[in-house]
Amino acid sequence: MLSAGMGGLGLSWARYAEATAAAPAASLPMVPREVAPRCWYVEGLSALGSPANQNFISNAGFVVTPEGVVVIDALGSPALARRLLAEIARITSQKVTHVVLTHYHADHVYGLQVFEEAGARIIAHRAGREYLYADTAQLRLQASREQLAPWIDAQTRLVAATEWIDGRRELVVGGTRLIVQPVGPAHTPEDLAVFVPDTRVLYAGDLVFRSRIPFVGQADSRNWIASLDTLLAFGATVVVPGHGPASTEAAQDMKLTRDYLAYLRKTMGDAARDMTPFDEAYKSADWSAFENLPLFGAANRMNAYNTYLLMEREAP
Repeated sequence: MLSAGMGGLGLSWARYAEATAAAPAASLPMVPREVAPRCWYVEGLSALGSPANQNFISNAGFVVTPEGVVVIDALGSPALARRLLAEIARITSQKVTHVVLTHYHADHVYGLQVFEEAGARIIAHRAGREYLYADTAQLRLQASREQLAPWIDAQTRLVAATEWIDGRRELVVGGTRLIVQPVGPAHTPEDLAVFVPDTRVLYAGDLVFRSRIPFVGQADSRNWIASLDTLLAFGATVVVPGHGPASTEAAQDMKLTRDYLAYLRKTMGDAARDMTPFDEAYKSADWSAFENLPLFGAANRMNAYNTYLLMEREAP
């Protein structure tokens, strides 16, 4: 079990709050919502990252305790992270002592350096090291510096965890217990979820997408479906997804993600088994249950193609 005190912080909370408050007001709203006592989150846009939205396309959560604040995910740019710190400072005078990363995708981690500079301890799954130190991460960062300028620039950097974990952990801050639960490989190899037993709030990361098409990428969709059952077993009354609004109907809202993944696996699996060319398989699939969701046009074909390749590899 981990316990947290107030010491060991670097740059002061007051300096960060003051500097951010003095900055020009951002045009995009960032509104903290309290989903249960002391449990908050901010909601990103259902969009692709762009200079216009500062890469504010994912959610971040935070849990306020008498001895510090635990943040879940760091948002998609340093500017967004500074804004989040300022919003937290309006709610509590307590410092951010920990950041738990649900996974190392860019829209969740490019703000991490701000929390590191403020002295927060960073917790992530050990499997994230493989991505963090691979060429892929550096190439993605370089592309983001071009595509998301000025919000991602030469000063934006990737940050390693202070503590890499490979099993379930209990984090206790100010008498509040948080369960940090590995749930990958699923959306990524390093997926973590955070459950607050006292309030039954679950921060699910990108295992749950609400009101938009999931980003599948190189996901292990078979394990992803199984991991949703792990999340349901927590018995949460509120689920904060990685994208989209918080849910008070966990089973119903996880069903969208599960049904979409299952349909991808069925249609693309049948095509791969029958050696049907991908273009033909994609055109003949019935996407009507999902085509009206945000980002369908941007993500669905890529999701289907990656699943087609996955099912080829899984075939006996």
